[in-house]
Amino acid sequence: MRCRVGELEVHVLRTGRFRLDGGAMFGVVPRPIWEKLCPPDERNRIELGLNCLHVRAADGRSVVVDTGIGRKWDAKSREIYAIEDDPGIVLALERDAGVRADEVDLVVNTHLHFDHAGGNTVALEPGGSLAPTFPRARYVVQRGNLEEEALAPNELRRASYLPENFMPLVERGLMDLVEGDREVAPGISVLVTGGHQRYHQAVIVASRGERAIFLGDLVPTAAHVQPPYIMGYDHYPLETLAKKKELLERAALDGWLVIFEHEPRLPAGRLARDGKRFRFEPLEGDSR
Repeated sequence: MRCRVGELEVHVLRTGRFRLDGGAMFGVVPRPIWEKLCPPDERNRIELGLNCLHVRAADGRSVVVDTGIGRKWDAKSREIYAIEDDPGIVLALERDAGVRADEVDLVVNTHLHFDHAGGNTVALEPGGSLAPTFPRARYVVQRGNLEEEALAPNELRRASYLPENFMPLVERGLMDLVEGDREVAPGISVLVTGGHQRYHQAVIVASRGERAIFLGDLVPTAAHVQPPYIMGYDHYPLETLAKKKELLERAALDGWLVIFEHEPRLPAGRLARDGKRFRFEPLEGDSR
């Protein structure tokens, strides 16, 4: 899917799909409500997209936002999560944006969970050594997400932070650690949201008065636009609630393009107020 934000072109890269437990994805929302929005399979799992971004920054740099789940999975894990990493980040980038992996200048990770950073690295051969997927890129993440969360995970976090997705980059000195909200390339900024993880960040693309926001795990799918629909995976749910209300209100009021990382169908569109609730109005196909 191709979108225009002012002078900047944004490609939403559909890199694959996977499944997670529906109850965990909706937290305190009762199953009779969420299953109407996201029907589960026989194992109570719901289908989720693995949507990433490519943006050509105002200075011409090629920027990728998140990298999907990657292909470094054994058969058992693929079955547990119903992983379909097809076409994967590299082929989706070539197909949809016409950009090769070795042409990418910057990779921005919203955070380093396996379904957001799994495509950061690639195995040179099955079970072999790991290398950066984007060989000449710098990788950007919040310092706290790497140092306080990924490198020292507690028991609740350990299964989500897989060292093979970030340690090869740390060891090669390829990670740029930022602190707080800042512009990382002309027209592309990161915004710390907290909530899901203390140092989770959304990504904002802005040009000529227009704005798009890639929400990461703050609002994973279009079914999560109502503020109380918060994942059980969020470590700081009250932070999620406050930031969702703030950002979704601004997006609806100012007509921002919103992009959902885990929406399995139409991941980009606009929000509108429908009484006390938000209504998502998806874009279909290319949008210019």
